[in-house]
Amino acid sequence: MSDLTTLLEVGGPVAALGGGAAYARAKHPAAYWSTVGLPVSTVRLLSSYGSVMEACGLTVAPSRLRVLAVKAMTQREVRPVPPRRGIIRPTTTGLRIRLRLAPGQEPADFAASAERLRHAWGVHAVYVTTVKPGVVDLRLVGYDVLRRVRMPRKTPHGPLEVPVALREDATPFVRDYRTIPHQLTLGATLSGKSMYLRHLVAGLAPQPVALVGIDCKRGVELAPFAPRLSALATDPEQAAELLPVLVNEMEDRYDLIKARQSIAPGTPDEEITSDIWGLPDHERPVPVVLFVDEVAELFLVATKKDEERRDEMVTQLIRLAQLGRAAGIYLEVCGQRFGAELGKGATMLRAQLTGRVCHRVNDEASAKMALGDIAPEAVQAACSIAPERPGLAVAGDTSGGWSRIRTPYLSLGDAAETCREAAHLVPDLPALKPFQPDVPVRPVETAAPVFLPRPVTD
Repeated sequence: MSDLTTLLEVGGPVAALGGGAAYARAKHPAAYWSTVGLPVSTVRLLSSYGSVMEACGLTVAPSRLRVLAVKAMTQREVRPVPPRRGIIRPTTTGLRIRLRLAPGQEPADFAASAERLRHAWGVHAVYVTTVKPGVVDLRLVGYDVLRRVRMPRKTPHGPLEVPVALREDATPFVRDYRTIPHQLTLGATLSGKSMYLRHLVAGLAPQPVALVGIDCKRGVELAPFAPRLSALATDPEQAAELLPVLVNEMEDRYDLIKARQSIAPGTPDEEITSDIWGLPDHERPVPVVLFVDEVAELFLVATKKDEERRDEMVTQLIRLAQLGRAAGIYLEVCGQRFGAELGKGATMLRAQLTGRVCHRVNDEASAKMALGDIAPEAVQAACSIAPERPGLAVAGDTSGGWSRIRTPYLSLGDAAETCREAAHLVPDLPALKPFQPDVPVRPVETAAPVFLPRPVTD
């Protein structure tokens, strides 16, 4: 009886501790990783590094000098040599290890064994990146960072850079317009596409940039950001008037660049430019970011007259995509559906959009249109996004690389308030004045009237 009592006294706290750890792992994975997962995975990695590398085929035969030294000093068997391991660096989401490859190895060998390493060391995922020839970084992620997105405290910030989402390897996904000037973003209803667009507008609002919107849903997506917008078109008719103005603005900027290129003999090389970023600060025009929401609405036609207008708008969009980068005009094209059946110019417009972000879509053809020409293996990843995870997307570019990302939650009120606070940064562009949206005056909140008691008199 005493042994049973002792067992119950010891087992109770152990069971409570195990239950608390299981609850923390399910509900608070970051806290669980910092307290339990990190030390356990570190010990597991240190104790099994050599054997795991050998089991995964990531070891090489030792050098002759090493063989002679082992045989001369000890009687042990000469075993294959794993890659030289650097210091283990813990992070808030996992571990990082730098490895020096052995002769004859390449980073693709480690990428192919990432799934084996994940199971051997008990982590959520393993990602391999090349640092320099002969050196790779292993990034071990301890838990699913996309289940509850928390952006890193330190994220890249620069001109036309917006940290808009989190990658599956726990690094921020930064939308850099100077590196990837134009992008196509697709997503079905409730897929998180609007949240992605909301982050972009809120991230660009405090920067010296002109924001222009074409929202053919009567402006319901972009109208809340009206205080920060330089121009807004809410239907195809207004878009047909706005796009030629942007094309003319682009041509005027090319004239400015061309005038700068009329250089005299002896002009320093750094003063010769082919885009606006080479102009002096006092001459450089402000960058323009054009948001096109529901791009399919610009392609749809009902009459012959609408077809002519559609062809003009598509031609102007293609011109902006082909020539706008050097003039500081960038495109963010969004929609629920995008395919060749939209009409003439759809495929040509897509070819000019370097960046691709595909949220959950309703058909495989849309995923293929977004990612099939740059990363065919990413199409299946985009088609497998569950409706229970809004904001999850597959991001790629024309280099062929792709990764899963997820946008954190940002309320419409907070994004609109950011735009209101940055309303004074709207640049002066006379050509866009006719299209500047009307900003409703916020009603002044007045205190309720106070009724004082009437004094009692005789």
